Amino acid sequence: MSSTDQEKVTVAVVGAGAAGALTGVQLCDMAARRRIPLELVMTDPAPGAGRGTAYATADPRLRLNVPAGNMSCYPDDPDHFVRWLRAHGMADARRTDFLERHRFGSYVDDTLSRAATAAQDIVTVRRLHVRVTGCRCATEGAGHERVLLELADGGTLNADRVVLATGPFRRTPAWAPPELRASDRFITDPWAPGALDACRADDGRDIVLVGTGLTAVDTALLLEHPHRTVHAVSHHGRLPRAHAVTALPAVTCATELHGLPLASLRTEIRRHVSRTVRTHGDWRPALDGLRPVTAGLWASLSAEDRAEFLDRDRSWWNIHRHRMPPDTAEAVGRMVRTQRMRTHAGRIEAVERLADGSLTVRIDGRDGPVTLTAGWVVDCTGPEPRLEEAADPLWRSLVGAGLAVPDPLGMGVRTADGRLRAADGRTAGPLWTLGAPRRGELWETTAIPEIRQQAVTIAHSLLTHPAADAPARTAPVRRGRRPLDSSGSPLSTHFAAAAAYRMGVDLVLKVQGGAEDAFRQAVALDPGFALAHAAQALLGHEGAADVDVPRALADARRCARERADEHERSFVDVVGRRVLSTPDEGDAALLRHLDRYPNDELALAMAVPTIAFSGLRDLDGEMALGVVERTAGAQRGKWFHTSLLAFMRQETGHYDEAGELAGAALAAEPGSGHAMHALAHVNYECGHHETGQAQLDRWLAGQGRDSTHRAHFSWHAALHQLAVEDINGVRRRWAEQMSPRKVRGIRALVDSASLLWRARLAGSWRGPLPIGDVLETVPVEVREQPANAFIALHVAVALTAVHDAAGLRRLRAHALGADRAQREVIAALCEAFEHLLEERWEDASRRLENVLPRLRWVGGSAAQREIVEEALLYALVSAGRCDTARARLEARLDRRPSPHDQRRLTALAS
Repeated sequence: MSSTDQEKVTVAVVGAGAAGALTGVQLCDMAARRRIPLELVMTDPAPGAGRGTAYATADPRLRLNVPAGNMSCYPDDPDHFVRWLRAHGMADARRTDFLERHRFGSYVDDTLSRAATAAQDIVTVRRLHVRVTGCRCATEGAGHERVLLELADGGTLNADRVVLATGPFRRTPAWAPPELRASDRFITDPWAPGALDACRADDGRDIVLVGTGLTAVDTALLLEHPHRTVHAVSHHGRLPRAHAVTALPAVTCATELHGLPLASLRTEIRRHVSRTVRTHGDWRPALDGLRPVTAGLWASLSAEDRAEFLDRDRSWWNIHRHRMPPDTAEAVGRMVRTQRMRTHAGRIEAVERLADGSLTVRIDGRDGPVTLTAGWVVDCTGPEPRLEEAADPLWRSLVGAGLAVPDPLGMGVRTADGRLRAADGRTAGPLWTLGAPRRGELWETTAIPEIRQQAVTIAHSLLTHPAADAPARTAPVRRGRRPLDSSGSPLSTHFAAAAAYRMGVDLVLKVQGGAEDAFRQAVALDPGFALAHAAQALLGHEGAADVDVPRALADARRCARERADEHERSFVDVVGRRVLSTPDEGDAALLRHLDRYPNDELALAMAVPTIAFSGLRDLDGEMALGVVERTAGAQRGKWFHTSLLAFMRQETGHYDEAGELAGAALAAEPGSGHAMHALAHVNYECGHHETGQAQLDRWLAGQGRDSTHRAHFSWHAALHQLAVEDINGVRRRWAEQMSPRKVRGIRALVDSASLLWRARLAGSWRGPLPIGDVLETVPVEVREQPANAFIALHVAVALTAVHDAAGLRRLRAHALGADRAQREVIAALCEAFEHLLEERWEDASRRLENVLPRLRWVGGSAAQREIVEEALLYALVSAGRCDTARARLEARLDRRPSPHDQRRLTALAS
């Protein structure tokens, strides 16, 4: 059954706040991946999505109570929110920031809009700005259940399935004395639009807040005034604790806690907190370490233990677990210190209205009665803790109809992974819920990390739950033969997406432009195509393509779980480890994959460090050659494998064989960038400078005109020009092919910047060196924290060329904390280059001589690493060690003719 043949399923999401919006995001994404026709109807009177009560405010004083790094819409892409912030005007946003709440509301709304747009060919999204007041289930023909939602405007909505994303239960102020409930000076919902306007205008009177939790804290900030005291009353009278200014990693409890009765659990948690304080000096990491296991611990408690916890431990838990952001805590602390905020432990016993409209509030306090005079009383007690006393007519309707049953403690409803269950445990209807209504069974369920995972689970359940009148709506089953990739492996997609993917792979293998667009087209044709997402992530990670790499990788992994064979899952795993893991883990996964699938050309391209990818990062440089040789049988002489073999043969000094192989590959595929790259190295190392330059220029003007690495081929041509001392030719090539208006980013760093410095060292560039313009095109994070030793080498070269000694010291500090190649090569190189800038020629030359034997560890080609030897020759001559410099030039001329080297040697001999 194709997606167009399937009957569209209608899912209604009641509530478009954070929980509803996150559910909508997952439904759109999953329906698009699985090609399931879906009508998504979101009902909420609010004008926008994603905000609800918590995130609707635009007041900048109200901040998220959780750092930005924990607020992503996607559980498998934790930095999604931070990247969104950086793309929307907050370039310096960090994972540890506690940001204004309205930013998160805008983020959720935008993420839902993008998900709906991306899925618009398969998902129809409607918004109804109306409240749902009732719900009934009915059985239609063939036993198919449908849901009828009753709307506040008198209309109805029919749906196949319904998600109740209503947020916390709305509270009725039953706790308040009758006189207070009847008063127009009593604000029952501080978050209702305009609810606090009269309080703000009445700035000469004190305010009484009922509650001392986070709602009271926010309300106190909103009502702060220099001539007013804000009184906060609760039975314990304690404000929430603050988040640490500098967060520490969560600490896992060393004791197994599951299955312990409450008394033992309480004791072990206190010990865990004490151990953490002794070790880390802070209690917060201990509680943060409990977060992943809190739901399991709660589930393991008996009903009696849960009730005891609520009676004895809830206040302590809430105060320490639900903390204030540091900025908020500082503002509240100032209010408390200046007596503009006071807390009281007790409860409001009575209220009287005075002649001027003020209220006398009598508090039955723990330390005796307290009487306050206030202009207003604000209910900040938060949501209703018991379902049966909730004010929401929808939940009353559900309970009355038996479609929702309170959990044993009455805190929420009974569910099975979010689907409502009746008292006997059976399905109550095609109804699901998430967030606060599941508090009784999960306890911690109202924060974004919990809600987003529940949204994933519910979306999966909704889109795989079979209707009685139709087959199960899972990913379309593909009958008959599957399309193949260029290596002959089957692809889990349809033929149109497979064709776009094959085109992308072909362009990558040729080192031609357009692969990014081809993979993007494959994803658009089939959002559930795992390999296309993985290829996008790979290009973004290795080739600086305009791809949201974490998002693409998360999509690839999700699609691989839902629809992929072993080969595809293995490839996705390789890309994931290459992006997220250590080099050793990434290399091991790639080698395992190629041992199982030696015909996988894209994986083979990843393994060989030629020009498109960084390759296997082994220190001895023999691993890649071994891979090429082991895969020869499976590749059976294909032009791409021959191109790689040509490159590896020239790396080992077998130039004649490498030239023949490169020629054979170009004869079979004239557009092979890898073969031309190998030939460029052969010509350079053999001293065929005129021939090499001519071949490169012809290829660049023809088959290579669309190469993604034109700058690197131009760099090779410029090396020939430097060798024959064609100074004007080097300058023309720089201006026409390698200047910042032609090349930017990492490619400019590796090719353009290194060429400029080589030209200066060779005496072929007079006047100002425009290398600073090149560096401006390179992202700051690349310059300050290069991901690998090869990039770090070129950063060091560029910093030296612009005489940035401080930058070299920062790079050295970074290298000392990075992998072995950076620690043992780049750190020493930075020190040598700093001596070079200080004209301490002897020290510089000695250190450069020590670096050279290990220089191969940084990767890249011998021609690229030669720049360090050029720096050494410069230092040797400057230090007066001309004999040593002459010996090095003689050795180089023995293996490679070069008019420039010959002239230098002659000058040294005179």
